[in-house]
Amino acid sequence: MNAIITYMKRNYKLLLVIAALSVALWSFIPKDKNDPEKDKLLLELLTFVIERGHYDPQEMNDAFSKGVYKDYIEALDPSKRFFLQSDIDQFAQFETQIDDQIKNKDLTFFNLTYERLMKRIDESKGFYKEILDKPFDYKAQESFNTDYEKLPFAKTTAELRDKWRKQIKLSTLSSLTDKLKMQEDLKKGVKPEQSTSNKSAEELKKSQEAFKKEAEKVASKSFEELEKETRESSLKSLNEYFDFIGDLDQNDWFSVYVNAIASRFDPHTNYFAPDEKERFDVSISGKLEGIGARLQKKNDYTEISELISGGPAWRGKELETGDIIMKVAQGNDEAVDVVGMHLDDVVKKIKGPKGSEVRLTVKKVDGTIKIISIIRDIVEIEETYAKSSIVNKNGVKYGIIYLPKFYIDFENNDGRDAGKDIAIEVERLKKEGVQGIVMDVRDNGGGSLKTVVDIAGLFIEEGPIVQVKSAGRKKEVLYDRDKKVQWDGPLVVMTNEFSASASEILAAAIQDYRRGIVIGSKQTYGKGTVQNVIDLNQFVRGSTMGDLGALKTTTQKFYRINGGSTQLEGVHSDVAMPDKYAYLKMGERDIDNAMPFDKIDPANFNFWDKQANFDQAIDNSNRRIAANEQFKLIDENARWIDQRDKESVYSLNIDQFKKEQAAIEEKAKKYKSIADYKNTLEFTSLPYELDAMKNDAILKEKRDRWHESLAKDIYVEEALNVLDDLQPKGLAKKGVALKNDKPAVKP
Repeated sequence: MNAIITYMKRNYKLLLVIAALSVALWSFIPKDKNDPEKDKLLLELLTFVIERGHYDPQEMNDAFSKGVYKDYIEALDPSKRFFLQSDIDQFAQFETQIDDQIKNKDLTFFNLTYERLMKRIDESKGFYKEILDKPFDYKAQESFNTDYEKLPFAKTTAELRDKWRKQIKLSTLSSLTDKLKMQEDLKKGVKPEQSTSNKSAEELKKSQEAFKKEAEKVASKSFEELEKETRESSLKSLNEYFDFIGDLDQNDWFSVYVNAIASRFDPHTNYFAPDEKERFDVSISGKLEGIGARLQKKNDYTEISELISGGPAWRGKELETGDIIMKVAQGNDEAVDVVGMHLDDVVKKIKGPKGSEVRLTVKKVDGTIKIISIIRDIVEIEETYAKSSIVNKNGVKYGIIYLPKFYIDFENNDGRDAGKDIAIEVERLKKEGVQGIVMDVRDNGGGSLKTVVDIAGLFIEEGPIVQVKSAGRKKEVLYDRDKKVQWDGPLVVMTNEFSASASEILAAAIQDYRRGIVIGSKQTYGKGTVQNVIDLNQFVRGSTMGDLGALKTTTQKFYRINGGSTQLEGVHSDVAMPDKYAYLKMGERDIDNAMPFDKIDPANFNFWDKQANFDQAIDNSNRRIAANEQFKLIDENARWIDQRDKESVYSLNIDQFKKEQAAIEEKAKKYKSIADYKNTLEFTSLPYELDAMKNDAILKEKRDRWHESLAKDIYVEEALNVLDDLQPKGLAKKGVALKNDKPAVKP
């Protein structure tokens, strides 16, 4: 069974960091000396393993070469602040030759780009120090475009220096206007905005003290003093950035080149240096000490890619997926700019001992700037396991099961297994007399295919769950062979655009059998491939060159039982609900070298025929959503966020900049009510947990926070409405609508 496991021990959004952006700069050989022979051996092994092990290896031709060239140059200089156009013109002669150089183990192109990059980095050191040595003219009428992908490279050194000036000026201007706004608010008696509803008394106290001290420091300072502070802070950040670059050697940059090659085969194929392979394995150990958030790099920015359930950031509910971290401060210390800083360094600044405070200055997805205080804590693996809750709605009891990932311990048969745990939760809910179950796999990035088969099998009599195909082989159909149906009542599966891989297989199987109704985002992520991690050292036994690392490569594709792939297409919801990310490009389909969608023959299966009002429930839900004012506001907000995402030109005139930011904040106020939404439902733990809570205050706090979030979740509310509509006639009140809705018309 190991051969068909989705090797997703690290969250899929983090894998995109390595594969799509290729910005992980970790060494794969000893630091003391670069070894060209080892580099050549690695290129040889890379092509050997991929060409023989990849599900559908691309031909290494001129088109492939152009793709590697594009990704590699973008990885070296994503903000176009090092290379000149003349450098690019010289590099371009190799644009269609990289495939030949790989085959011939020729390092000419890499050596040229590496040497030129080192020269340009050294020249750039003088730019920022000179720029930050004197005050900026914030009255000048000028602007800066942050859409680096569409911007040309600078033609001259003077033009490049001016780009650096504008880039730094934008950063300091943002910080300066924040400080000035704080001064203005203090004069008006307005306190800095903080979210307090989800903070503990200790967290709230520390947060308030930090804001108070910062406000006091800012209140008494002149414009000139504040302006100087922002330049000093930017200088410190850039010094740290260049110190980090100075620590990198040729081996580090070669790993970028290797990943640019590997990731062209598909976004999930990439090279793991020895250190990174160890991180990949350790990342599933379960215990983290910090804020409980995963980060990814986007050009010069660090973005929140995921909040770990149960962690401090998740509990606080202020930090969100998609937020950009601009600055990091330790407790009451001065905030340090992290724009342009290496991902590892940002992580080091955010991580820290339990009980200590970190303050993050983040740019929200709607463009507003917010300072978020978080008290670090231990993030326990228990919160990555399945859990359930009960809710009483209109006299009918329902159960909700949340599954963060499809976990399994292959080393220990007695270890935690998502399939076994979900079966236990279903039995517990049945014992409590629930009349319907919501299976929540939102934000679930995947895991073991075996557990998908086990979980789907709980809801059907027997039959195929997923089809798996390897290159050049006949398809393999994975079956549920247990005729027992553990739950035969109404079922809803909740997904979103971050539900991927194994989550999509579960949703697809339930949908294809018409066993339950899938509700959520328009479609799921769209990852329909399986990866295996291959140790490269096995191919060169007895080598004296040290650890060669490992290669993660795509070896299989999986397909729905109806024959369609989930690749790119994902799973389209039976009931699509508006969400804030609806119009942003965040799925597999938005990656240029993603593997294609295709179909194979369907498996033989029978539809579930015990849910007579299936189609009516879908129609009722769609009518409710279309008429609901809260969903309309969410959709409007999503369109505005998409519009904001496309806006990349910022005025560097302080008056105009303040005006623009004020307009954004004013517009954002309209959507604040989305976060304040609350339904009238009350969620409770099962009896076994209530007993455990008597002696476990931490468990009680975790469940209280989860239940509080469920009580503010309009998507869960609509899932329960669908369960109402799936009930046999007379058991539940029909046509119960969301708040502020007109009742749905019933036939």
